[in-house]
Amino acid sequence: MGLAGIPLGDWRAQGSTFDFNGHAIRYWSAGSGEPLLLIHGFPTAAWDWHYLWQPLTARYRVMVCDMLGFGDSAKPRKHDYRILEQADLQEALLRHLDVHEPVHLLVHDYGNSVAQELLARHENGKFRLASCVFLNGGLFPETHRAVLSQKLLLSPLGGFFGRFFDRAKLAANFAKVFGPRTQPSSDELDAFWSLIAFNDGPKVMHRLIHYILDRREHRERWVGAMQKTRVPLRLIDGPVDPISGAHMVERYRELIPQPDTVMLEGIGHYPQTEAPEQVLAHYLAFRERLAPLAKRA
Repeated sequence: MGLAGIPLGDWRAQGSTFDFNGHAIRYWSAGSGEPLLLIHGFPTAAWDWHYLWQPLTARYRVMVCDMLGFGDSAKPRKHDYRILEQADLQEALLRHLDVHEPVHLLVHDYGNSVAQELLARHENGKFRLASCVFLNGGLFPETHRAVLSQKLLLSPLGGFFGRFFDRAKLAANFAKVFGPRTQPSSDELDAFWSLIAFNDGPKVMHRLIHYILDRREHRERWVGAMQKTRVPLRLIDGPVDPISGAHMVERYRELIPQPDTVMLEGIGHYPQTEAPEQVLAHYLAFRERLAPLAKRA
């Protein structure tokens, strides 16, 4: 029996708001125990985790926000969006929720880059990280295969293209990156689009896409942190993803010492919505393996 998701309307009703540098940020927090921070990807929002929310909050204290420029959070039109600021936002959320102990991360896509920055800060003694599990994302700029819409948004015509990005274009893009047997339903596409379209979201997509350049700029620092860290890492990946699928896992295994990787057969770029039961099982197995280490520490 599959996991019961949370309808978008119910999800939105459960959210709260806090201020980050003058911008209203929507966030969700539930459960108790060790803190687990979820970080979503581009171009969607925290609702990406709705299938996993209830089983995770039954075990941990779970937190997530719609990052600046995403979902139901503020989307300032002329803002210079950067991954480093989104990492600052995650730290601000933790302070707002009075979380001071080391944090576990479960992240996807754009969120992988935010997590890499937080890992680098951990290595510099400026953040306390307990573990990190990555889902599909561009951990290495040399393996990131951008789809056409991403290339267009990053081009000098990005602002023009973003204004014409609509539900039909979203559906066409998702059809390419989801697994062939795990395509999103019409209702799911409606929900994804509602979050993107809120507050004129398409008009800032060409600014949000700068994360691709951030990955190139910070590659050595971010990958270096992954190579030297003692923080437990795992990669759970949908290998049929054309953006960051099996080819990215191969690179991960080349670069990361003692790589812990899991590939989900037939799954694409959004494992947490395409195969939430599998993601949950592999995540919980990872955490169970860590439990004896935490007790000794």
